[in-house]
Amino acid sequence: MLWIMKTTPYDPALYAPSRSASLVAGPGAVDDRTAQEYWDRGFLAVADVFTPDEVAGYVEEIETLSSGKDKRISRVQEDPGVSPNDEAAASDRVRKLWLTSEEARTVDLPVDHPGLLAIVSRLMEDRAPRLYQTMALLKPPHGGGEKPWHQDHAYFNVPLGQRIVGVWIALDRATVANGCMQLLPGLHLDGPIPHFKRRDWQICDTEILGTESVAAELEPGGVLFFDALVPHGTPVNDSPLRRRALQLHYAPEDAPDWSDEQRMAVFGSEGRDVYC
Repeated sequence: MLWIMKTTPYDPALYAPSRSASLVAGPGAVDDRTAQEYWDRGFLAVADVFTPDEVAGYVEEIETLSSGKDKRISRVQEDPGVSPNDEAAASDRVRKLWLTSEEARTVDLPVDHPGLLAIVSRLMEDRAPRLYQTMALLKPPHGGGEKPWHQDHAYFNVPLGQRIVGVWIALDRATVANGCMQLLPGLHLDGPIPHFKRRDWQICDTEILGTESVAAELEPGGVLFFDALVPHGTPVNDSPLRRRALQLHYAPEDAPDWSDEQRMAVFGSEGRDVYC
C-alpha cells in the first residue's frame, strides 16, 4: 500500500535545541547508572552499537525495499517534499517503510540482534522484549518531511505503565541540520499528553513552543533508546545530506493489549487508525 504524506509549514522555533545529547561510549558502557539516566530523562544515546559493515548491509536492504522491486513489505509512504534526480538513491523518494513483525524477520534488519535486545531488556527492568513495530525513517535531502512533536505511546494499543522502548538506529550521520530527532527530557514522567490531527497525529505546537529540547546527534551505527512517552519530533531536512534510520519498538512480552477506544480515551478521540 502506498501512502502520500502532506507537507505543511510550521514555526521553526519548534525545533531549536538548547544542546546535543551526551553519548554513552558503546553498548558495553550501558550499566546501572546509564539505565537510571534513561529512566530519569526518557532516552539514552549510545555510540557504536553497530559496525560500519552492519550499517552498510542495512542501507543496502533499505535501498532494495525502497526501489519498489521488492514486494516483501506492505506499506510505503512517499515524500512529496523532495524532487530527486535520476541518479538519486531509491530511498530519496520514500519517507517511511512500515514492516509487520513477520515481514521484518524476512529481511536483513537487526530486529533480533542479541546485543540490542540485551540493552532493551535492561531498560525494561529485565523484562523480556517482543518486537512491536519496525520502520525505516528515510528523511531525504532537500525537503524530507517533518514529523511533528508526539509521544509514540499515542499510536500504540498498549496500556500505560508498560515500558515500551523505542530504538532509533542511525544509518547516516544524524545532525540538527539534516533533521535528527529532538526530545524533551524528563517529560515522559508527566504521562500522556492529548494529541490532535493537525499536520499529523501530534501534540499541539503551543505545548512545545518555549520548551528546551535536546538534539540526538548520532554517527552511523549509533542508537537512540527512548521511552514511548517522551515527547519528540523531527524537522524538515533542508540540507543536501540524507538522514536514513531504522526505528524499532519493543513492548514487554507479557504486556496486555488495549483497544483503540482505550488508547483514544487517554490520548485523544481523533487517533483511530493512525500510524507512527
